[in-house]
Formats: sequence, C-alpha cells, structure tokens
Amino acid sequence: MRKMLLWMIVVTFAISSPVQAKLRVFACEPEWGSLLAELAGDAITVDVATSALQDVHVVEARPSLIAKMRQADLLVCSGAQLEIGWLPQLLMQAGNAKVSSGAGNFMAASQVMTLEKPASVDRSAGDVHPDGNPHVQLDPYRVLAISKALAARLAELDAANAATYQQRLGNFEARWQAATKVWEAKAAPLKGKAVVVHHSSWIYLLQWLGMHEIGSLEPKPGVPPTSAHLSSLVDVTKSGAAIAIISAAYQDSKPGEWLSGRTGVPALVLPFTVGGDDQARDLFGLYDSTLDKLLGVLK
Repeated sequence: MRKMLLWMIVVTFAISSPVQAKLRVFACEPEWGSLLAELAGDAITVDVATSALQDVHVVEARPSLIAKMRQADLLVCSGAQLEIGWLPQLLMQAGNAKVSSGAGNFMAASQVMTLEKPASVDRSAGDVHPDGNPHVQLDPYRVLAISKALAARLAELDAANAATYQQRLGNFEARWQAATKVWEAKAAPLKGKAVVVHHSSWIYLLQWLGMHEIGSLEPKPGVPPTSAHLSSLVDVTKSGAAIAIISAAYQDSKPGEWLSGRTGVPALVLPFTVGGDDQARDLFGLYDSTLDKLLGVLK
C-alpha cells in the first residue's frame, strides 16, 4: 500500500510537472551554429541553414527551412543584410513572430562595429552592404564580443539554463583568449603581406593580421570575374608582391587558378567558415586551418 501510494505521487508529479522543452535555435551560418554549441551544448537544439560549401548570399527558401524557422525560438544570423536575398522571404513564409524581431532575433554584426560601411549606397557599385561588411566571423575579438551578447540573449530567453550559459561562456572565453594569443604569435610573419581576394569578404581577417588586399577577382562585389578584369590583375598581382590569391571553399576556384598560372602566385582556398575543410570542424579549427594555409605559402 505504501509503495502504491509512493508510485501514485511520482506519477502525479510527473504529469503536473512536464519537462521544459529545449530552446530551439535557427542559425543562418555554420559559424554561429558552432558558437551556439560552445555556449549551450545540449541545452538547446540548433538547426543550421547553410553549409561552408554554399554561397550564403543566395539560399533557396526550401520547405524544410521554412518548417525549422516556424519552430524556432531564436534566430541567429550574421545580419548587416548578408541574408537579404532569402531571409525576409523565409521569415514571411514561416510566419513566426517570435523570431521576426525583438529578443528572438539576434544579428551578430549588430553586436560589433562593422568595417567598410559606405557613406551612401549605389547598386551600380555591386553587392555593397549598407550596414557594413557582414563577415565578422574572421576577427577573434569580434567573435568574443558576439559570444558575450549571444550568451546573454540565450539566458534572457531561457532563464532556467542561465547558469549553464554563463558557465560555458566563461569556459569558451578563457580558451578563446588563450588561442588568440597563440594565433597572433604564430601569424607574425604574415604582417604586412599582400593578397588578391576573390570577393570582398576578408577585411576582418586581413585587418586583424596586419595584411592588406591589393586586388579582387570580382570587378565589383558580387559580379563574377571577367577575362578582361582578370588580365588587368596580372601586373597588379606581380608588382604588389602578393603572397596568395585567396578564395572561400564555396567559390569557383578557376579564376584564381587562371591568375595563379600567369603570375606564379599560389591560389589558396581558405575554409571561410566552419566546415570549409577537414580541419575547420569548429571555430577553433577554422582559425587554425586559415593560419596554417596562409603561413604555408610563405614556406
């Protein structure tokens, strides 16, 4: 009888106290999916919309993405209009007011100062982002600032796990700061070096490392390379003593290889985001791989 009474109390408590569902997060890019894993672990469920082999400027609002957006409690994207070509349509079709604005809408670029913010926007200049360059994942100091803001947002939306987010943030911050010191010491030989880029997406990496861009394979941001423009870069690449012609894992490697063949400057494919190569399995691996490849051309 006593055992039966105890069992009934346990069952009644279980029915009246349902387990709280995990916070569901929709991340636009792999780097933010990786950061969320660092800050929350298995306390949340994360759906990542894109991969390192996709051009995040151009994403199809597929039914599977609409369904995931509809279930989300938090949206985490780069912002600064990087996803302007597909995110508004996805949000409209999902009809999820929780993530359309307010606390459920988190844009990484809005948490930091962006670079290359134009004084005015003229679409004839190509794919120019009016809120500044959105590719902030390639500066470790901005990533750290974003991590603090994101941990606070997770705690705001999921107070029951606030202590977990705070503890994991502290752990990530310590490891990230230690890694940054190692990366900066390792990357010292890159300071002052020049590169040619495929697209204007490397400014944060180059500024952090003290490097500079002397040319772009695209005649205008977002405009595919042309034969005439590539030919005009031959002398620039040679005279500017470029150490590499860099592109992201998702970009066509042929233009860079063409220029490399005429200048002798290595065409280098960098991961750009988490998943861009076998080494870039998380944010730490992304930076390790990027620096290893850049330093490799100096050898």
